[in-house]
Amino acid sequence: MVSLLIVSHSRQLAEGVKEFVGQATNGQVTIIAAGGRDDGGLGTSVDLIIAGLHQAATPDGTLVLVDLMGAVLAVEMALEMTPDVRAQISNAPLVEGAYLAGVEASTGIPLEAVAQAALQARELVKLHQ
Repeated sequence: MVSLLIVSHSRQLAEGVKEFVGQATNGQVTIIAAGGRDDGGLGTSVDLIIAGLHQAATPDGTLVLVDLMGAVLAVEMALEMTPDVRAQISNAPLVEGAYLAGVEASTGIPLEAVAQAALQARELVKLHQ
């Protein structure tokens, strides 16, 4: 089954998204949070992301969801250092994308389909006027 790695500049935000999606999927999907820096401050840590990639690793792959551009750069560096891990970075919004990805991953569909589901979050309309 596809797993999720949540990468945020905030440890609390990453853990919150992990908790939210974990409850939505009844714990069926492996979700790892890699938020903040090694010292607990705001930022990203390539070392934490590498550890998260290894924790999340499955034969079916891992979808990585990020909050901001700095997280993308850190994940790209981490992926270069872990060529043995099958993972893909998503351009989906963090919370909504993680939710849709988690729900779809829980059905056992392939990584590419989970990634497409996450991207659908960009089309969600929150307010109707």
